[in-house]
Amino acid sequence: MFFLPSIVTRRTLPPREAYLHIVKAATDKLKGEDQLVRPRDEHNRPGGLIRLQEGITMIVPDLHARIPFLLHALVFPVEGRPFIDLMKEGSGTMVCVGDGLHSEARGYQRWQVALQELLEGFFRHEAMDEEMLEGLGQMELVMRLKLAFPDRFHFLKGNHENILNREGNGDHPFRKFVLEGEMVRVYLQKFYGDDFLKSYADFERALPLVAADGNFMVSHAEPARSFSREEVIRYRSLDDVVEGLTWTPNDGSEEGSVQTMIESFCASPDQAVYFGGHRTIEGRYSLRASGRFIQLHNPVSFQVALADSGRPFDPERDIVDVSGDPAALLERSELEISEETP
Repeated sequence: MFFLPSIVTRRTLPPREAYLHIVKAATDKLKGEDQLVRPRDEHNRPGGLIRLQEGITMIVPDLHARIPFLLHALVFPVEGRPFIDLMKEGSGTMVCVGDGLHSEARGYQRWQVALQELLEGFFRHEAMDEEMLEGLGQMELVMRLKLAFPDRFHFLKGNHENILNREGNGDHPFRKFVLEGEMVRVYLQKFYGDDFLKSYADFERALPLVAADGNFMVSHAEPARSFSREEVIRYRSLDDVVEGLTWTPNDGSEEGSVQTMIESFCASPDQAVYFGGHRTIEGRYSLRASGRFIQLHNPVSFQVALADSGRPFDPERDIVDVSGDPAALLERSELEISEETP
């Protein structure tokens, strides 16, 4: 068994071989997903669409190396029980909208120090070690949850899921405060190796883009245009689909795109809503696309959306704060899961 909060209490980076094993196991799980949950493309590969099962879905916005956020979400009481218990029994599903790495503004000062470390060839690397301890820990948590709950935990690709910091296939190199994308790539290449980078990139390429239920749907960003079900499933061959569901800025979506996609992907389009993150907001949520697109990403809060397939979504009722005492996580036995991997 593996106790998930132990990732938070670590003071050293995960060993290369052990972490590589988890990356490969999670990638194999993504590539072998049930086609009833994740329809296949023309080459029999799992497509970009997750068909969510009935029950309650917890939608978790951009993580950005905030490991406690995801842990608090797992133990948040829903229907009187920790949400992870609903996942274990098959009545709860968790969907993360992506962006696992890069602490962003929270780590601003650390990024400045780490940039100097990069410029000196990582001869010293204490600041970058701290950043990667959080980032790799965050993604280990994501991968372990995928292995433990393959049909009940889904992590969608965001624009930060680009470990190679490449241009192409719908991806763009990332920088915000410094050279975050390149700094992570160079660090991992130096300390974990080219084969590790390749395997991690394979994991990212295997991630889905959209999750949908009868009365809601989710992607990382607001859609740049209306993408059809077939296009989303065939995303590996369509760069503009990847870009358009992970990089779209506010006010960058074609008018009517959200409504048209809701009508295509949701069985109850009259009451359905579309969730995303990507750009930061203030407060609990922001409404876009005439109120049909609900943006959730507030980087200073631990807020999630609880979407029930059996009733219309009400943002005032169903967007909740899951924050709690970090020390209490170490006493939560529910956070122990099987660590068996293929």
